[in-house]
Amino acid sequence: MRKKILLLGSGELGKEFVIACQRLGQYVIAVDSYENAPAMQVAHEAEVINMLNGAELDRIVAKHQPDIIVPEIEAIRTERFYDYEQQGIQVVPSAKAANYTMNRKAIRDLAAKDLGVRTATYRYATTLEELQAGVAVCGMPCVVKPLMSSSGKGQSVIKSGEDIQKAWDYAMEGSRGDLKEVIVEGFIDFDFEITLLTVTQQNGKTLFCPPIGHRQERGDYQESWQPMPMEEKHLLEAQEMAAKVTRALGGNGIWGVEFFITQEGAYFSELSPRPHDTGMVTLANTQNFSEFELHARAVLGLPIPEITLERAGASAVILSEVESSGFPVFKGLELALNEPNSDIRLFGKPACRPYRRMGVALSYGNEEVSALVEKAKAIAKKIELN
Repeated sequence: MRKKILLLGSGELGKEFVIACQRLGQYVIAVDSYENAPAMQVAHEAEVINMLNGAELDRIVAKHQPDIIVPEIEAIRTERFYDYEQQGIQVVPSAKAANYTMNRKAIRDLAAKDLGVRTATYRYATTLEELQAGVAVCGMPCVVKPLMSSSGKGQSVIKSGEDIQKAWDYAMEGSRGDLKEVIVEGFIDFDFEITLLTVTQQNGKTLFCPPIGHRQERGDYQESWQPMPMEEKHLLEAQEMAAKVTRALGGNGIWGVEFFITQEGAYFSELSPRPHDTGMVTLANTQNFSEFELHARAVLGLPIPEITLERAGASAVILSEVESSGFPVFKGLELALNEPNSDIRLFGKPACRPYRRMGVALSYGNEEVSALVEKAKAIAKKIELN
């Protein structure tokens, strides 16, 4: 079996997915809006286009005639996927899933209104005045997010009336594509957040990875760890919700389903139809398959008999503190790699800017996850960029 896969979005998550596909003998064309994106460096072919341009997207699909289209980012004309599916091309996980989940409005309404899944109180806004009205309903503090963004871009917390204008401006700056609308959510008094990686299969049952805990800063993940200790009843509730939403969307692949865990149970937060950034902890071989290997198998219709936890692990991002228009030079690799039970992954991004994620440090072992997180953070700090 040798499928031609068109990967739409070629960042660090796409890179690991391409490597997983290569190991299964597949052919990948990596697409992004800039040259030398990480996944392009390991793919068979590469294309640079604006994926929000439907005509350009159609041109690339017609040129390469892929068997499978795998979207890895939000900023894509996902409504074109329905036509590609009609042409007999497999869209991952499905045209409906990709179209719904690239927009927070569609997936939230599906979960809360159609499926009755527990979520925070929420409203939408396309103007500052609508945001003010939404804040009045949801109360303060509340969270504001662009309907289309990634890695926490444009997200902020409103704690007073003075924050509303700033939150609106920041959301507009962080919004991806041409959709200028936000969701405002009532604040949930949660104990912690988890990512529940959920795998839907063509000819097998839905599987769940052990829960992943994570910490965010500036709306972006900083550290993640697996497993996240939690009550079994709350985990089972989250699994039931994840299965219900993914079943409604249809298709095969891995889904990053995010939940707030409170004393009363799980609250559905968000869903991504692809590997999740917090799931990079699985690169520490915490499971029998990494999230990227699971995605590749599910996409190709290959069996995944089970997912097992092999050991505890943690990840910590390696952030840039400098601005550079060329490939950065990394220092401190010898110091970082001298730590036992650890590893690093450098993404190969062709330019850097402050707070851009340039790599990840990994640690693993039999220690408590809190100790593994501190170890991963210490390793990440040993890496410097010039």
